[in-house]
Amino acid sequence: MHNNPRFSNRVSQIAKSAIHEMTRLSKQVDDVAFLSWAKPTVDTPEHIKEGAVNAIKEGLVGGYSENAGLLSLREEIVKKLKRDNNIDANPSQIILTVGAIEGLSAAVMALVDPGDEVILPTPTYSTHIRQVVIASGKPILIPLIEEEGFKWDIEAVKKAVMPKTKAIIYCSPSNPTGTVYSEWELRQLAEIALEHNLVIITDEAYEYFVFDDHRHFSVASIPEMRKNVISTYTFTKTYAMTGWRLGYLLADEEFIPQITKAHIPFAICAPVVSQYAALAALQGSQDCVAEYRQHYLKMRNLMCKRLDDLSSVFDYVKPGGSYLMFPKILLPEGKDSTAFCVKLLLKGKVSTTPGIAFGPTGQSHLRLSFCVSEDQVNLAFDRMEKFLTK
Repeated sequence: MHNNPRFSNRVSQIAKSAIHEMTRLSKQVDDVAFLSWAKPTVDTPEHIKEGAVNAIKEGLVGGYSENAGLLSLREEIVKKLKRDNNIDANPSQIILTVGAIEGLSAAVMALVDPGDEVILPTPTYSTHIRQVVIASGKPILIPLIEEEGFKWDIEAVKKAVMPKTKAIIYCSPSNPTGTVYSEWELRQLAEIALEHNLVIITDEAYEYFVFDDHRHFSVASIPEMRKNVISTYTFTKTYAMTGWRLGYLLADEEFIPQITKAHIPFAICAPVVSQYAALAALQGSQDCVAEYRQHYLKMRNLMCKRLDDLSSVFDYVKPGGSYLMFPKILLPEGKDSTAFCVKLLLKGKVSTTPGIAFGPTGQSHLRLSFCVSEDQVNLAFDRMEKFLTK
């Protein structure tokens, strides 16, 4: 923590992102095989780029949009939510945001007062924890049950609810574990939220990337939860648009003015050129999404096969969704996941992400991303086998 009084204590206490730290270290190594980045390695589809180019040529992107975003885009999102999430919504419940991240941040800032408690699973996406801390809230981390596939411990959640508890935040499919929380689990969380008048904030960035017999379930589809849920989604993962920085938030009209008070000083509005690209994404062919899903499934299966060949080094839960997985390191030196990943990078030329970045129960794990090419997966695991079994 900084002792300089010029800096905010709540920001200073936040550790550097392990993802970005590994990226910085990787620049010191030649010819790195990357399994650390949770971003698609494919380019944005042509019809989406064309939508942006046409909007530029027509002079539509030089000014701000409404704070909530283009009405035409919000109307398309309403159709998508009904079709794919079983959610009845209207455009006044939607805010276009700078990625899902800004929407999540605005939601947390709108809800959390200093000292308020927010329940999150561990392991979980580290940014969610940071967002609570920046809002001067207190993250309450509930260990997931790894032995049962990183499931929620519902009884532990019930016991964790206190007078200062304000919200529950989770992402499903999960970053970093790839777990798709079941409808039963999420309905249990919804019952807890309704009983104690809590708000559930969801991060559904990987909603389209679910495999096998898993199904994505949106808590906002439960009619009784209408006033107790804020849902965030993103175009960045679905359509390989990470650099376009565009997501959206869905909430009851009661929440929208308060969230907007945070959204405006954070962003004013989402990038307008990206909004036109997203409009083209929703109105155009969805074949690209199906192609990505099939590729990620293929890469998941390949990565599981390669991990099976290293069963003396790693144990893992097969991810049901996303394009991420979270193997446990069985070697003694794996107790310090940061040291293990740094050594693997510097000596094995493979970049992974230390599990400790995702909460205390992430220690002794590492996060691997399979949104890469088959050649990249095989190159990385060839190097890992050489490094770990010599």
